[in-house]
Amino acid sequence: MRAVVYEGPGRKSWRDVPDPTITDPRDAIVKVDTVTICGTDLHILAGDVPEVEPGRILGHEAVGTVVEVGAGVTGLSPGDRVLASCISACGKCRYCRASHYGQCRDGGGWLLGHRVDGVQAQYARLPFADLSTYRLPANVRDEAAVMLADILPTSYEVGVLNGQVRPGDTVVVVGSGPIGLAAILTARLYSPAHIVAVDRAASRLRAAKQFGADVVVDADEDPRQVVLALTGGLGADVVMEAVGTPRAFETCTTLVRPGGRVANIGVHGKPAVLHLEELWGRNVTITTGLVDTYSTPDLLTMLGAGQLDVGHMITHRFPLDDFMAAYDVFGRPAETGALKVVLGQD
Repeated sequence: MRAVVYEGPGRKSWRDVPDPTITDPRDAIVKVDTVTICGTDLHILAGDVPEVEPGRILGHEAVGTVVEVGAGVTGLSPGDRVLASCISACGKCRYCRASHYGQCRDGGGWLLGHRVDGVQAQYARLPFADLSTYRLPANVRDEAAVMLADILPTSYEVGVLNGQVRPGDTVVVVGSGPIGLAAILTARLYSPAHIVAVDRAASRLRAAKQFGADVVVDADEDPRQVVLALTGGLGADVVMEAVGTPRAFETCTTLVRPGGRVANIGVHGKPAVLHLEELWGRNVTITTGLVDTYSTPDLLTMLGAGQLDVGHMITHRFPLDDFMAAYDVFGRPAETGALKVVLGQD
């Protein structure tokens, strides 16, 4: 089969690799039908995730068809159409038993495209398949479902839920890429008074409006003055960092009100300054997190019921064997207007 292989910082290839095989009774093999690229993949290629070794197949967001299951898999059969979660869960360790699957201590957590081969390939091995896949109803299209592999549960859990968004809040989302847009979309479920989107790219600010932001601000202007004017000088109740850069994180801490919450979603490859000399007396809560995907069943139900519209997230489509072009488009969003790129097999 062919797959996207990480060759070291700044280098990748679409090349022939061995077909995946069952290596544990809890594994399943899927034919990858629909797959996408994540901003985290770009962080890996930039060298920000040093645990990823050269030779690793990238990717952790896919929808596929089961072609083989291990002897220990009880809930799947060949022919099932499934969502492959970005998080794999053993289901037995202390963290899994508390639904903190991202922190699994018995071989799970973020595996795909990280510590084991991922799904940017024609076929993929899915560890802990019973607990790490979701059978898809017929009324949910592959392109919509693949948005639930990572970005929707990540933004919802690590941003909206960790940030404790409440009705009437003023919410600021710094970064209007796919993660930021998913945060805006799911924050709307809690009826905030205002959602403010901050970004440098005009195309992404237009997308933020489409997804539900009522105020958009160019990051190179003065977001703080806009937020203060909107809140009577207090600042935002919840600020979400959805970029993964020091500047974005430090901007978030200037926008939050006393007693407010900063929810960091972005993947950081460089240190950010935490200005405790300014924050210590303001009762500010800062949260971080790797997604656990405990919300995926609820999000899938909402998607099937038409309560979440993710169709506008997809801006570019490619055949599966055109991964290099897809990466090029996804990696230049300011020029291409790319949000999510989707690839599929014929």
